[in-house]
Amino acid sequence: MLQQTQVSRGLPKYLEFIQTFPTVETLAGASPAQVLRMWKGMGYNRRAVYLQKAAKAIVDIYKGRFPDTEPELTRLPGLGRYTARAILVFAFKKDIAMVDTNIRQIITHFFFYNIPQPEKIIQGVADQLVPIGKSWEWHQALMDYGALELVKKKVEGIKKKTVPFKETNRYFRGRMLDLLREKKWKRKHLYEKMIELYGKDMDFYFGTLKGLEKDGLISSSKTDIISLPE
Repeated sequence: MLQQTQVSRGLPKYLEFIQTFPTVETLAGASPAQVLRMWKGMGYNRRAVYLQKAAKAIVDIYKGRFPDTEPELTRLPGLGRYTARAILVFAFKKDIAMVDTNIRQIITHFFFYNIPQPEKIIQGVADQLVPIGKSWEWHQALMDYGALELVKKKVEGIKKKTVPFKETNRYFRGRMLDLLREKKWKRKHLYEKMIELYGKDMDFYFGTLKGLEKDGLISSSKTDIISLPE
């Protein structure tokens, strides 16, 4: 939940989420639609689908035992190397190194004079820095330092022009999913509602809908009814 989401926003949703799905078994038994409705307001909705699929894999393959090795974790849907290592550090207190954005910036700043380096180089330095027996504390400290102190040391460069969020594909995907969280829609009526609320045209929303369908976030029937996946 905290991947690309601020703690202040993720924490209340986390508490709500574990109240609804208190065990890996209850999450595995839920439908993707139930999980997507619970995920409302978080963004990056594929995370919700992957989370439910991962829970199902843990129940079906590991009989409810949460994997505690990197090879096992990275075989779960939606888990890459960073997420797997974060779980091993913070849930299992393993003496390994994980590298997130903050930690990458710290290593780049102190070892490479703020010159970006390949991921392999950064990971190699991180591996050498982990204090044996204190990986959990070490990573907590690094993440706090990166978020609270390193920003004071960085020299602000030229700001790049950014596209306003309300003009991004993510924004329109989220708004379409919000409509589908409320009810099922006839494809044509869904397009019309999006145009009424947010402008653009039917060709634009055709692409938005195809993207959501490709990511497994929606399903369509033979009668052109669009809904969340059940």
